[in-house]
Amino acid sequence: MFKKFTESEIRDSGKLKSSDQRKIRNAIADQYPLLVDHMEQIMPKKAEIQVAKCEGKINVVCIEHVPVFYNVRDGPYYPTLRVHHQYPFCMPTMRVDAGAIKFVLSGANIMCPGLTHKNVVDELAAKPVPNDTPVAILAEGKDVSLAIGHTCMDSKDIIGVNKGIGVTVVHTLKDGLWMSPKLEP
Repeated sequence: MFKKFTESEIRDSGKLKSSDQRKIRNAIADQYPLLVDHMEQIMPKKAEIQVAKCEGKINVVCIEHVPVFYNVRDGPYYPTLRVHHQYPFCMPTMRVDAGAIKFVLSGANIMCPGLTHKNVVDELAAKPVPNDTPVAILAEGKDVSLAIGHTCMDSKDIIGVNKGIGVTVVHTLKDGLWMSPKLEP
């Protein structure tokens, strides 16, 4: 999604009314209940919140021009990798084997065999994840996420079927959003 993202793709950006800011904060708090205690650090009430509307109906929520969350149309909010690195407990995680890392970093979706490799399948079985859930992707042997995506099937189906796309990747390290620490149209 952000593979070739640049600031020139921002169509509109503006400060939100306080009621719209409250709606976004509440939507994110409802979706990520583990972040409720940390919302004041992530999205301070006194800070200026902007939404950068980009091509492809992507909305990037920025705090003083720093991207913190994004969504497509009216879909679920995803934290940026910078936010996830600060608060790694905020969302479910899935781990890929070492052979899939270069493909994930290039923006490819994660196939089920990359999630069910013998070195990572036990972790997937221990933490069930439902279908169409935002997840953070970690590499085998690492504790820092390398991508954010959403599941295409639940974890039981990923293990059982072991074919097809398991996770659709929407944001990776070194993509356009990662390389744009501030969005100033």
